[in-house]
Amino acid sequence: DHPNIVPLYEVGEHGGQQYFSMKLIEGGTLTARIHDGCWFRQHCIAHHPLSVFVAGRTRCCTVGAALIAKIARAVHYAHQRGILHRDLKPGNILLDAQGEPHITDFGLALRLESETHFTMTGTVLGTPSYISPEQAAGKVKHLTTATDIYSLGAILYELLTGKPPFAAENPLATMRRVMDEEPERPSSINRLTDRDLEIICLKCLEKDPQRRYASAAELADELERFVRGEPIRSRRNTTPERLIKWTQRHPARAAGVAALVVVLAAGITGVL
Repeated sequence: DHPNIVPLYEVGEHGGQQYFSMKLIEGGTLTARIHDGCWFRQHCIAHHPLSVFVAGRTRCCTVGAALIAKIARAVHYAHQRGILHRDLKPGNILLDAQGEPHITDFGLALRLESETHFTMTGTVLGTPSYISPEQAAGKVKHLTTATDIYSLGAILYELLTGKPPFAAENPLATMRRVMDEEPERPSSINRLTDRDLEIICLKCLEKDPQRRYASAAELADELERFVRGEPIRSRRNTTPERLIKWTQRHPARAAGVAALVVVLAAGITGVL
């Protein structure tokens, strides 16, 4: 029961046919919104036509970062209740009329604390372009919440670039790329990608689960810091970068400090 997870209302059987009913989300999937290009760029041009030119890359990336943060909060909620989704992808994210995301399709979900796994070791479930390397290798008994964090990173990657981190001519070839290759940097595909957001995205896509974010909540915290214009914790910011971010968050204070510096400099110059 979470505002960003599609709720089930009823499960039953009628005329020998099993069914379940759930809330209707009329906005369509995130896949439909992405279409055939960079979602960030399309969204900014449609809703903030000057943002690409005036506010720079950060404003263009903020919209989607906030979206993924909400999805990550919902994923963490499921993880806290012992549920691993295992099939997170844009097609399983529904957007309502207000643009709020809703996770759906827990058909491949796994109960983490269960000693019995209905999926045999070596069996690969999920969508190849969005599954983690350990999932692609069929290591069912070794799956942790880190596999969903990888998938969140893959969704973020597609929002940034217009395509998933790995794709090939067939599912097997795609899974080999997932296991063996490093993703291309989003900024090399979409020059509007903010550096901090790229770092967050690539941390989610680390091959080693231990090198990803420790939880979906930690990922959400990092994305929300990015949205607020604060330094992210995934990298060490330089003093000029911290100063720029502080100025963006507190423009009035920054203007006051700048005016004070000018007055002091003018006063000192006058005295000299």
